Amino acid sequence: MQLQCALGPETIFSVNKVGLHSGLINHGTGPGPFVPGVIIIAALSNPREKFWGMILALAPEGLSLSGAELASFEDLAVMIRDGEPFTPAVVFFPMHRIERVELDLPDGSLPSLSQRFLAKTGLEPSTVLTPPAAERGQAPADVPEEQA
Repeated sequence: MQLQCALGPETIFSVNKVGLHSGLINHGTGPGPFVPGVIIIAALSNPREKFWGMILALAPEGLSLSGAELASFEDLAVMIRDGEPFTPAVVFFPMHRIERVELDLPDGSLPSLSQRFLAKTGLEPSTVLTPPAAERGQAPADVPEEQA
C-alpha cells in the first residue's frame, strides 16, 4: 500500500533569521528592553540571591552588571545620602546562575527601586551605578599603571 497526498510540498517564502540572541531581541524590531544602561533586578541561584543594578552587557555567556545585592539596598541608599564613598560592584553572572531578570519598574502604586533610590538620595541610579572606569571612557584594563 502506498500513501498519497493530493497536496504538493509547500515552499517557505520568508524566514526570520534567528540567532543566539533571539531571546534578547524584540523579534525584528531592534534591541529588546534588556540593553546596557537599563536598571534591573536579577534573581540568581547557587547561591540564591538577588542583585539590583545597571546592565553593562548581556550575552549568551551571562550578565555583567554594576550594582549591589538587593539585601543591602536600604543601607546603600542611606550611605550615599550621608555622603559616604561608594563604588558599585561590577560583577559577571554566568547564564546558568540566572533564574530571572526583570526591569526595575513601578508596580501599580508601588515605586520602583530606582524611584525609591532617587527619593532617598536625590541622585539618579544610573549616575551612581556607572563604574568609575566607564565614567572616564575607559575599560578597567585601560587604566594606566601609575593610576592603578
